[in-house]
Amino acid sequence: MANNIIYKAQGRLGLITLESALGLGDLVDKHLIRRRNNKNHFATESFNPDSFKINIKESRFANGEAKVKLDETVRGRDIYILCDIGNYSCTYQLYGHENLKGPDEHFQDIKRTIAAVGGKSNRTTVIMPLLYASRQHTRKGRESLDCAMALQELYHLGITDILTFDVHDPNIQNAIPLSSFENIYPTYEIVKTMLETERDFINDKESMIVIAPDTGAMDRAIYYASVLKLDVGMFYKRRDFTKIVKGKNPIVEHSYMGTDIAGKDALIVDDMIASGESVLDVARELKKRKANKIYVATAFGMFTEGLETFNKAYEEELITRVFSTNLTYISPKLENAEWHKSVDMSGYLAKIIDYLNYNKSLAPLLDSSYGINELIIKTK
Repeated sequence: MANNIIYKAQGRLGLITLESALGLGDLVDKHLIRRRNNKNHFATESFNPDSFKINIKESRFANGEAKVKLDETVRGRDIYILCDIGNYSCTYQLYGHENLKGPDEHFQDIKRTIAAVGGKSNRTTVIMPLLYASRQHTRKGRESLDCAMALQELYHLGITDILTFDVHDPNIQNAIPLSSFENIYPTYEIVKTMLETERDFINDKESMIVIAPDTGAMDRAIYYASVLKLDVGMFYKRRDFTKIVKGKNPIVEHSYMGTDIAGKDALIVDDMIASGESVLDVARELKKRKANKIYVATAFGMFTEGLETFNKAYEEELITRVFSTNLTYISPKLENAEWHKSVDMSGYLAKIIDYLNYNKSLAPLLDSSYGINELIIKTK
């Protein structure tokens, strides 16, 4: 009981973790057990097993076709399906060859799991931290609209809620206006990790500035700047729209708009690092303008072109640290890189699942400004 409100679980909690998110799922499960066993937990009643995870089998036939089978009943339970569509380390045998799972296979596995649940659960929530096809969120000319199509597929399969983090364009939720779609930002955990890791991290207007690497990241940068009480600057990417290289129009020039950077530390914020080419180009532009230390904060560090360019950038003191969350796969090489710091989101995710299971409002969890302000005060 909290604030005289009685919270009652909407069915026994069940966590289905697909192969792509096993590590994160194990951490979330441990946090859930710890929360439910806390005597100050808000629940009026509880069912606290040794684990909330539901065992499943993901099988593949030799021709690449697959199926998902549940090892126990989910009838009447509150089910949460966790999948990392960005995990490129998962493999399967295809005609005798080892094949890497891509986002398409991972998304198909989500649908297979929903089909295995078969509508028997009380509620079914899909947790897809890295939203499938999120960069194909608008249509320009004769091209597919993959993200909207995927969301509508999940909606028509009877999903109660979709949880994702720092989506590339939040307006994509308009594709399913009658469905619950939660876009959650990892800002608090990232700032907390920064303050704990960087002992000389100075966050005042005279010493630091927040940088948006492009116009799409401006809202995110403004939020970081407002909670950290810093100025904000932005780079505009001028692209060559006559060419397509690796699925995108190449960048011709980065133009800066904002206050003077000379002598200040810079915090570049974005939703994801794909190849990292754009982030490093911005870092070089900042150094040309005599920036001091350069930090990078992102929800998803994919590093699709490998780590060599970032290793070199760190050796040349172009970047000081890159912060990315464990909401998507972090390779052992990235985990051990001197310039990289992983931000653990499992406790926060467990708290969100716990709140949802008891129909408790997520509003206190989604607004991180107060918590960040408290962190800054303690640090100073």
